[in-house]
Amino acid sequence: MSGAENILPANNNLNIAEGGLGLIFLIGFMGCGKTTLGRKLANRLGYPFMDLDHVLEEQAGMSIADYFSNFGEDAFRKLESEVLKQTVYPEHAVISTGGGLPCFFDNIDWINAHGKSVYIKLSSKTLADRLEHEKTKRPLLREKHGDTLIAFIDEKLAEREGFYNKATVVTDGLGLTAMKVEALLKL
Repeated sequence: MSGAENILPANNNLNIAEGGLGLIFLIGFMGCGKTTLGRKLANRLGYPFMDLDHVLEEQAGMSIADYFSNFGEDAFRKLESEVLKQTVYPEHAVISTGGGLPCFFDNIDWINAHGKSVYIKLSSKTLADRLEHEKTKRPLLREKHGDTLIAFIDEKLAEREGFYNKATVVTDGLGLTAMKVEALLKL
């Protein structure tokens, strides 16, 4: 399996004259909506959708949480970078990345050299509210709650914003729709 999910397009807006939009990488902190929005955007554009976390899990033969536990964050970040750069992509696709992927090695530069990137930006509080009940799947968050979770997200965002802000498009994630992302990419 390639990690691409075949989604039947409800509305194929691919303009042959302009050559389509190529590869669209959705980046941002965990919980910002990359996968959900990615599926909707792919469906809108008639493109395949790929979730690089799922590709990594297929290649590793285990969940990201298990990989993290067994091999540690450094090994995970190396594998994540290899998956990004060695995956065979279709000509046009919407790709959801892991939250930290753009922030390690030269990954954000590679992403921008091979496609367009969209940073889905949300506040620490909004992210914490979304992530509070998903922590079992997210190794970095397991023991964090309430204000501790918000402080952790604040700290990580401070480290990552410089990378995220290198995106082709930086946009507020509140109320963000596939139609809005498509319009931003065509500007």
